[in-house]
Amino acid sequence: MSSILNNHGAVVALRTLKTINGTLDEVQNSISTGKRIGTAKDNAAVWSIAKTMESDISGFKAIEDSLALGEATVAVASAGAEQIVSKLTEIKELIVSGQSENVDHAKIQTDIASKVEQINAIISAAQFNGANLLASDIDGNGASSMGFLASLNRVGPGGSVTAQSITVASVDFESNLDLSSGLTAITDSASAASALAEIESYLQIAIDGAAALGASASRMEDQSDFVGKLVDAMEQGVSAMTDTDMEEASARLAALKTQQELAIQALTIANEAPRLLLQLFRN
Repeated sequence: MSSILNNHGAVVALRTLKTINGTLDEVQNSISTGKRIGTAKDNAAVWSIAKTMESDISGFKAIEDSLALGEATVAVASAGAEQIVSKLTEIKELIVSGQSENVDHAKIQTDIASKVEQINAIISAAQFNGANLLASDIDGNGASSMGFLASLNRVGPGGSVTAQSITVASVDFESNLDLSSGLTAITDSASAASALAEIESYLQIAIDGAAALGASASRMEDQSDFVGKLVDAMEQGVSAMTDTDMEEASARLAALKTQQELAIQALTIANEAPRLLLQLFRN
């Protein structure tokens, strides 16, 4: 039955055109923004997960900065410790040479004193941004260790987050390598023999300290590398959930434009239908 009061075909065609136009707007918006899910109304569950992960990514990027600061601080201290080991080895060589009777012990002692001063200078200078892991007081506030943020641990989706740190203790060469008062001055072969046992002990302390700093530096480097890879993986995961697949969007856009043209033609035809009823009343 045809009616001049109700054009059902036009209503259906108009509804179809509105649906196509709405979908077309969504596709065009996803292409222009690059985001398939840009707001909560697009997909509340996925948007919520993406925002949580993005906040974690921001946190891990801050951790990368903390680890970089820690690596630099430990690297400076480690370089100083290794240099001190080298200077102690040179002092040991001088002490060994002082075991002989027919050497100038005074000159040997002068050389040793010079190297001891150099070691003290290295200990004082081995700081980064005011933090010195070779000193008794790392930061001037009585600290004997430093903690550097290393990770954020989340338990369950949307669960609690706890921070994990890497703690690096001072090797305290300032107290443990007090050569100025703890090393016997060489005046003869007998005093050189006493100094040899003492320098061997100091050398072992320095080697152990340098090894500890090296292990901390290696750990922080490994953690920094892991955090960098973790951030890359998390960013890739968020991208897979929310970013627009441009190839798919391009194909959908072309298809929707074709559907739009057809829907417009269908609406035009439906709107012409009532006019055709006039033919029934013409003589």
